[in-house]
Amino acid sequence: MLSYLTIGANDIPRSARFYTAVLVPLGYEKSEQKDGVAYALPDSPDRFNGPGAVYVKKPYDGREATVGNGSMIAFRVPSHAQVRALHGAGVAAGGTDEGAPGFRAQYSKNFFVGYLRDPLGNKLALFCTASDRAA
Repeated sequence: MLSYLTIGANDIPRSARFYTAVLVPLGYEKSEQKDGVAYALPDSPDRFNGPGAVYVKKPYDGREATVGNGSMIAFRVPSHAQVRALHGAGVAAGGTDEGAPGFRAQYSKNFFVGYLRDPLGNKLALFCTASDRAA
């Protein structure tokens, strides 16, 4: 079972601004830590080690954080409108567009997704599979 994600960052404030814009509207709570920031779902037992916890910090080995080619983190979002809103918020908070929100029939007829890169270049997907196609 997946427990938590750690995302490397070289500029913690810059990356925290991006992840705060994307994760807080999804119900995550931000927690400042001495070596970075953590985002956790408030109702999760053992929330900082539980499903969905996200840590943004410098790599433990002291080297520069780099992008994982072929790696992507995906967050399920409740509505098409929220996919659009979070995608826009992520771009406004220093991320870059990697694929505008829209349906991607190659995955399924109801797969609505927007792709972003965080300030370091890590790829995120914000997706919704609601059957309402009046997006």
